[in-house]
Amino acid sequence: MSDPTHEASDSAELNEDVSASSPEGTAGEMDALDAALMEVAQWKDAALRSAAELDNYRKRMAREMQEAARYANAGLLETLLPILDNFDYGLQAAGQEGGNPRLLEGLHMVLRQIQTFLRDHGVEEIDASGRFDPNLHDAMMQQASETVPEGSIIAQTRKGYRLRDRLLRPASVILSSGPAAAAQN
Repeated sequence: MSDPTHEASDSAELNEDVSASSPEGTAGEMDALDAALMEVAQWKDAALRSAAELDNYRKRMAREMQEAARYANAGLLETLLPILDNFDYGLQAAGQEGGNPRLLEGLHMVLRQIQTFLRDHGVEEIDASGRFDPNLHDAMMQQASETVPEGSIIAQTRKGYRLRDRLLRPASVILSSGPAAAAQN
């Protein structure tokens, strides 16, 4: 245990040292204290910035993970589109040749199932009519037309698709160059 008289004498000595300090020593201590407080403020600011950066990073990673999950099947769906095209072309050819009606009906059912599957997974067919939109359509050629205004779509040569708001494949189209007489001038 400590001696109470000894503690009292230590306290008195400390008070004497503080009162004996010169005003110059106090100013120096204040400068050191101010410098320390400024350094503390800088470290606090750095810590707050780091915390904010970490929070922003977490939010960005969460958004990227949601987007990756939302568009994860894009590659698979893009690979499926040419198969769907060929199936559709085969179905059209079989219909033109007057094939077996029951077989054609079965193939149409399969095509509807595939289209429903794509729709359920967020795939939409791009409308290939009206004005040409370079963001959605790929112009394969121009053709003179008396009835379709210049810059409008005459026909679609290949269907285009998008996955939600992202383009999977543009629709291939034939554009009107306007009336034949205007095209020659």
